[in-house]
Amino acid sequence: MKITLITVGKIKEKYLKDAIAEYSKRLSKYCKLTIVEVADEKTPDQASETVEEAIRTKEGERILKVIKDDMYVITLEIGAMLSSEELSAKIEKLGIQGKSSIAFIIGGSIGLGKTVLARSDYALSFSKMTFPHQLMRVILLEQIYRSYRIINAEPYHK
Repeated sequence: MKITLITVGKIKEKYLKDAIAEYSKRLSKYCKLTIVEVADEKTPDQASETVEEAIRTKEGERILKVIKDDMYVITLEIGAMLSSEELSAKIEKLGIQGKSSIAFIIGGSIGLGKTVLARSDYALSFSKMTFPHQLMRVILLEQIYRSYRIINAEPYHK
């Protein structure tokens, strides 16, 4: 299975880079992981909805260039909330259905544009809370790793 994490912006903090590197290494046993960072746009303070929409559109164009036709696209947005077991079952089921390439998309600080949302096959929400998009990468990678541990009937922390 190929997992592609498409994210907006770069990680600056060393502790987040270290955590991402650790989960990437752990995941290499289970899947081919690729992390693609697309450039983010500067969002001015108190930007109007029109300006924010233009920024989401620009970032969305960059995201869409990375998405391949055969990818099953899961966007992190307000959507279904799954348990770890349910996420692992979804990943396993996609593999059984012949979907060998899954793209998880994390938008920038103001979210995802309409074109990316329209391309999404599944909207996934981790919580009703909002998380920093850089930290979300670590949380998502941990959950994908946990999913593979569950799929392979290996121990994991509950």
